[in-house]
Amino acid sequence: MVLADLGRKITLALRSLSNATIINDDVINSMLKEICAALLEADVNIKLVKQLRENVKSAIVLEEMASGMNKRRMIQCALFKELVKLIDPGTSAWNPTKGKHNVIMMVGLQGSGKTTTCSKMAYFYQRKGWKTCLICADTYRAGAFDQLKQNATKARIPFYGSYTEMDPVVIAAEGVERFKSENFEIIIVDTSGRHKQEESLFEEMLQVSNTVQPDNIVYVMDASIGQACESQAKAFKDKVDVASVIVTKLDGHAKGGGALSAVAATKSPIIFIGTGEHIDDFEPFKTQPFISKLLGMGDIEGLFDRFNELKLDDNNEELMNKLMHGQFTIRDMYEMLQNIMKMGPFGQIIRMIPSFGIDILSKGTEQEMTTKFKKFMTIMDSMNDQELDDKDGAKLLSKQPTRIHRVARGAGVSNTDVQEMLLQYTKFSQLAKKMGGNRAFFKSGDMTKMTSQMAKMMSPKILNSMGGMAGMSGRIQSMMRAAGNTKGLMPFNM
Repeated sequence: MVLADLGRKITLALRSLSNATIINDDVINSMLKEICAALLEADVNIKLVKQLRENVKSAIVLEEMASGMNKRRMIQCALFKELVKLIDPGTSAWNPTKGKHNVIMMVGLQGSGKTTTCSKMAYFYQRKGWKTCLICADTYRAGAFDQLKQNATKARIPFYGSYTEMDPVVIAAEGVERFKSENFEIIIVDTSGRHKQEESLFEEMLQVSNTVQPDNIVYVMDASIGQACESQAKAFKDKVDVASVIVTKLDGHAKGGGALSAVAATKSPIIFIGTGEHIDDFEPFKTQPFISKLLGMGDIEGLFDRFNELKLDDNNEELMNKLMHGQFTIRDMYEMLQNIMKMGPFGQIIRMIPSFGIDILSKGTEQEMTTKFKKFMTIMDSMNDQELDDKDGAKLLSKQPTRIHRVARGAGVSNTDVQEMLLQYTKFSQLAKKMGGNRAFFKSGDMTKMTSQMAKMMSPKILNSMGGMAGMSGRIQSMMRAAGNTKGLMPFNM
């Protein structure tokens, strides 16, 4: 069972509480049975599942709960805490220090995605303003240096390696010395993939570690190998001081439960997860937000952090002033789409919104919406300044069909595609004008109007998957409540 399915099954089991007229031991046991079955199906270690069940039962003794307490909420919170404990080793994650040389050494099994992960990590820190570089000390796998070189070149990240030197210890030492002399802040060393039964390769890994003296040794764990993760993780931890874990291939095909629960073997926190093949399919890992997103509760704090990183409020002060005066141009729409794309893969953003990602977002719909955004931006790139800045650009183009034809030809799309973009702009413009700078719009009296406007912008497929207008209204209210409490947990509003 993939993690998305695990989240759905646990959520359904919890929702059964709301259907029960009386909360008693039979209802709780039935719920726990469903949840434990889902965890086992997702490859979570049976001992950990058994411990979770016992801990939850001991935390929710009904006879000891004071009258008037919300028993459903208490049960949900107890389960949430135990799920967090399942993948939290209780140790703080290592963080790099700005302005210093931070040497990071990657270790793991062959085929775990180490080389790709090195590139993703370097790109992640590069986007945040760090001076990053890559070193290929993998001389065992043919093509390893070529792969790292290709990834680094594409992301414009400096790299070091050798086609002639066969000693990984020498390559790692030379690379680290060179990049330290050039004042690089994040120095990532990629090493050969190895297996716990390959003693010679483990000794080589130890020699590299002793030579470069890394500040952080990261074990790269493949989520798709299930419960085998635990013995492998323990073997690496016994040989070198693994301080952090990155879980790769945690996308639609990996069960992931075995990998996530195997962090107990390393006693080291997960710092990132890989969720796809692209270089930006890479997310910082925080235990509580991860469990929250897994169960469809979203991550409002993480979403606000994304906005703050981009400083959207500073960049869009002029846009907000225009919205307050009922103005919204095609250029404004272009800038808003640009900001959405900058925030990262669309799926990551949607999953941060409470109750949205777990139900409505499949790989198909995510790709479909991303492709549509890019097409709209290409169409707008073919427009002139007059069309982009007109107070009603859609009306200007619609009145002059020759403009639509020119824009379509310039963008390499059909006239119908341009008209679809204009239709979406018109709908979005109407909503943006009503929402812009008007806090009263979010009050309960105006919720129906806002829901109606947003529903018009969505495809019927997505709207139906959310439970229609009623379901969407409930989700928006949940999101608004969460926005008012970004620091606290938002256990299951049912």
